[in-house]
Amino acid sequence: MVQCILSFFSQPRRWCANATSWGFCRCLLVLFALCPSQASASEEFVEANIIGIFYHELGHAIIDIEEVPIFGQEEDAADVFSIFLIDALFEEQDSLQLAYDVAIGFWSEAILRQDSGDSIAWWGVHGIDEQRFYNTVCIFYGAYPEERQGFIEDMDLPEERAETCPDEFDQANAGWGGILDELEARGPGTSFRFDVNDDSLTAQLIAEEVEVLNGLFSLSQPVNIVLEDCGEANAFYDPGTVEVIFCSEFEDHLW
Repeated sequence: MVQCILSFFSQPRRWCANATSWGFCRCLLVLFALCPSQASASEEFVEANIIGIFYHELGHAIIDIEEVPIFGQEEDAADVFSIFLIDALFEEQDSLQLAYDVAIGFWSEAILRQDSGDSIAWWGVHGIDEQRFYNTVCIFYGAYPEERQGFIEDMDLPEERAETCPDEFDQANAGWGGILDELEARGPGTSFRFDVNDDSLTAQLIAEEVEVLNGLFSLSQPVNIVLEDCGEANAFYDPGTVEVIFCSEFEDHLW
């Protein structure tokens, strides 16, 4: 992730004047080639992607704890939960910025994969990063299509896909919206547990998110959130211990 690309978000059209004609994402590829490799990501980008991945893993936890039926890949459902929760919990300007950064996080991973020469893991449980980018853009846009038209123009979402996005959001709302309504109806609680003596950005963000979530929702049983060294940039949910494990290396990976 490089600073000159991430600063794109303040004035996207200034960076890619021809984005509507030859593609926002191809524009990003050119910017990646032009930018110095040693530049750092913006703190806003890092924060957004920590939140996005944290919400994704919480989606897995809720699926397990609340026995949510999933028809399809659970990883896709967790991706939908992440952007759905961003839309639900944040004010418009904040959720819009988060959506930009989280979506670009997926595309940046795709660019890094291409740059490193790694092959696509077609056999993996996760969708490919490019698909996760477009799915995230689509779900977020579908919530308020009239107000977020500029968002999909910036992100170069094809019209054929954009037409289905309101229905895709409605589908997400019919599933995840009902689950969140049920959790909210139980009232505030202490279901989300995080007790880490750490001054890292990741720890600060997770602590803030846990406070917000406990103020809104209660689960059928508690879930512990653990921040620890894993030897890799990763995050995952362990159903055996009912823990969300967030690897400390993930923050460094984003810078």
